[in-house]
Amino acid sequence: MEDIDIILNFLIGEQAKYRQAVIPSDLVGKRRLMRALMNLRQPLEASELLLRAQDKELQKQLHEKGVVVLNQAKVSPIDNRLKLWQGDITRLNVDAIVNAANSQMLGCFVPLHGCIDNAIHSAAGIQLRLECDEIMKIQGYPEPTGSAKITKGYNLPAKFVIHTIGPIIGNGGVTQKEENELSDCYRSCLRLADEYNLKSIAFCCISTGEYRFPNQLAAEIAVNTVRDYLDQHRTSGIETVVFNAFRDIDFPIYHKILKCGQV
Repeated sequence: MEDIDIILNFLIGEQAKYRQAVIPSDLVGKRRLMRALMNLRQPLEASELLLRAQDKELQKQLHEKGVVVLNQAKVSPIDNRLKLWQGDITRLNVDAIVNAANSQMLGCFVPLHGCIDNAIHSAAGIQLRLECDEIMKIQGYPEPTGSAKITKGYNLPAKFVIHTIGPIIGNGGVTQKEENELSDCYRSCLRLADEYNLKSIAFCCISTGEYRFPNQLAAEIAVNTVRDYLDQHRTSGIETVVFNAFRDIDFPIYHKILKCGQV
């Protein structure tokens, strides 16, 4: 039996309500169902057989997507510690990628949702939600805005995932408090990277999109905060910070701020 069929039979068999589910005959359909069931799965222990099959399948998917190395990102002429890249953050071979998480820190439970939280957990595997659950059970309360936690990367090319909680913008627009909280997100992630002696970190566009932080202001805060942190912490081991502008709306903004030339 193929690894993906083993995975689907395990995930369907775990929940009585899924046992009437029909497994698609095509690989694309099987992978969509696998991701949807992983998204829905509660942080319950998994068998070694399931995890082995899952790891093999996710590594196969990663090989098909291709791993992106640091020299494929554009270096900023204003600061050679900073780089810009547009694409799927789950492909980046860096020491840590940053996940824009929610305060429950368990990943996105909406099947096939397009958020970065969903993408990272889906690519990393079941183990990531299990580790996040352990952290949150010990902590005993939701993760505060502006703070961060670090986990292993599991099936990602990145060794670690740093999860941070960005501010959610209301109808009244951005307040100074929310600007400060977004800046805190970047500082919290960089501090964790330093604590773990990491040399490279890739940031997503924290709090933009569904959290409604204005893209231009968010990018300005991101770049300014990172540069200030690196300037103030001369003993930091961080050598490279990648700004991963996944969406087309963000890429030209970062391109201009980092003065990377023509888009």
